[in-house]
Amino acid sequence: MNLAMTRSRFLDSAVATAGPQRILTMLYDRLVLDIARAEASQRAGNRGEASDHLDHAQDIVAGLASTLDVDAWSGGKGLMDLYMYLLRELVGCSLAGDADRTARCNDLVTPLRDTWHEAADAVAAEAAPAIPIQRTRTAGFGESAVGGELGVG
Repeated sequence: MNLAMTRSRFLDSAVATAGPQRILTMLYDRLVLDIARAEASQRAGNRGEASDHLDHAQDIVAGLASTLDVDAWSGGKGLMDLYMYLLRELVGCSLAGDADRTARCNDLVTPLRDTWHEAADAVAAEAAPAIPIQRTRTAGFGESAVGGELGVG
């Protein structure tokens, strides 16, 4: 099996087993990467490659917008407005080939990505079960040792 197939299977598995918070952060990570790659391609004069990255970024933003429930929280409408603005800008970046405009899109998306990561981390921390630590006597050691629920560890 070649490296590309192995990588593809690994990514497919990672996405299939990820929870909604992790999928959201993975999408934002890829969005930032796509925009950064597009900017670098534009600066190198490779508009075709830049366009491919911007097209993928547009697909991600469209997907984020299509799954956003604007009524679920007070900031929903504002986030939708931001997604629509970003979509227009990404199309404009692709048409104009303007690396500075593309960089401004990344400047807009990066703090959002960071905020979603913080939110996902907070949700994960709240959901993580507390594992009680017990002192146990382990045969052959004579002193108490720290172990997990099963006395192992």
